[in-house]
Amino acid sequence: MTSNDVTTEPAPHDGGKRDARSSRGWLKVLGVGAAVLALLFAGSRLSLLPGLDDFFGEETHDRSGPAVLKSIQDMSAYEAASGNFQVVVDLEKDTKFVPDVLRGTRTLFVGAGTVDASVDLGRLTEDGVVVNEERTEAEIRLPRAVLGKPALDPDRSYAVSKQRGLLDRLGDFFSDNPGSEQAVNKLASRHIAEAAKESGLTTRAEKNTADMLKGLLTSLGFERVTVRYADDQG
Repeated sequence: MTSNDVTTEPAPHDGGKRDARSSRGWLKVLGVGAAVLALLFAGSRLSLLPGLDDFFGEETHDRSGPAVLKSIQDMSAYEAASGNFQVVVDLEKDTKFVPDVLRGTRTLFVGAGTVDASVDLGRLTEDGVVVNEERTEAEIRLPRAVLGKPALDPDRSYAVSKQRGLLDRLGDFFSDNPGSEQAVNKLASRHIAEAAKESGLTTRAEKNTADMLKGLLTSLGFERVTVRYADDQG
């Protein structure tokens, strides 16, 4: 090669470097996104990591307004007995010709509540009380005891399981469905009311009311007190 010969090399092409930098940039973005998703997932599983609950813990704020008194009613009924009941509700809803895996719900619910039995002393009329001249004997005629409405206890009532089809899950995702909870609550209340009718609760209430009146009148000097129950004609 002579001194006049000049060797030229092609200038390095920087396109490869730009492609490499672009790839690294996308990898960083993907890495940050994956880290954020992992952090969110970990936040929902903090119960598995003691000590981190306080950092990612949920807070509950009660923003309810004050309770407003709507009405006051004078009570004349003597609540003489109360029964505690529990029922297991198995409520299933199906759609014709559609598999349960797609459409349908089945809820297993434990409902616990009370039913009160009372005697309305306000229905006692003047001729319902007969006293002899010596005021040593008294006869009282009262209406029959009646059952109140079942009162479910939210602290002792709970859903054991709830199975839903795919379409039902999608529907719950886009909107709330309070009707399903109301359905099991109403069904539990109905079963408890039916059980209360067969429990002898009204008989117990009538006995307790009679014992209460006998004790009260005996303390006032009556030697013999008779309590009878008549059919309540309303």
